[in-house]
Amino acid sequence: MENVQQGFLSGFKQRRRRWVKQFGKTFIRSMSDFLGRQSLVPDTPVLAPDLFDFTKGLEANWEAIHREARAILKHRESIPSFDQISPDQKRISKDNNWRTFFLFGFGERLDKNCAKAPETTKLLEGIPGLQTAWFSILAPGYHIPAHRGVTKGILTCHLGLIIPEEAEQCRIRVQDEVLVWQPGRTLVFCDGYDHEVWNDTEEERTVLLIQFDRPMRLAGRIFSKAFIALLKLTAFYKEPKKNMAGFEDRFEAAAKRANATLERMSEPS
Repeated sequence: MENVQQGFLSGFKQRRRRWVKQFGKTFIRSMSDFLGRQSLVPDTPVLAPDLFDFTKGLEANWEAIHREARAILKHRESIPSFDQISPDQKRISKDNNWRTFFLFGFGERLDKNCAKAPETTKLLEGIPGLQTAWFSILAPGYHIPAHRGVTKGILTCHLGLIIPEEAEQCRIRVQDEVLVWQPGRTLVFCDGYDHEVWNDTEEERTVLLIQFDRPMRLAGRIFSKAFIALLKLTAFYKEPKKNMAGFEDRFEAAAKRANATLERMSEPS
């Protein structure tokens, strides 16, 4: 009887989660036109980076960010995949092909991870309306299927860090526009539009991925903040938050073990 009750409860929770997720997507997409009208920047799939002052600072300091990303990648196997952080991403993140090293999640700083990238963190803290930031690491040959973010109220910025030599074969499509990353250059887009990514090369691709509040008029800001506040009450937010903390501890432990091993190897015999 107890197993039956647990099975029923588990099934109910899964159905409720799917319903909340689908309702949320349907609701926010129905409000896309409203958010577009409230926007103080163009309501287009791709936006010019120079509309946002912080992109200049990222580009001017990209080599420091690149160094910190390289150091973190030395412990690549301890960096979780996107679906390990957020199970809702299983459709687009499979078999450790898309790893994510989070620095900020939903506006909250992950202190232990940020300590591994202090110069990057300092730059991120100066971004108005910062929501999320992570090093996005895409394996050779991987394709992220077409998908959409949950709201036009948040924009996405990528800073190119480690880009395959065959850059044209590593690209992102946002609606009808295809973009190619360049080391030290930013690109900005609205992930509320349909988008997908290909890495048709034999090299890994790493970018700093940043999500931040879209500049909007007052009504748009109020609506967007209310929606995000509601999102934080759901499993869509709570589960990734819990998982991020767990993987943050695991990465720190792995880095400490690796450093201790190097120290022992360097000791005179």
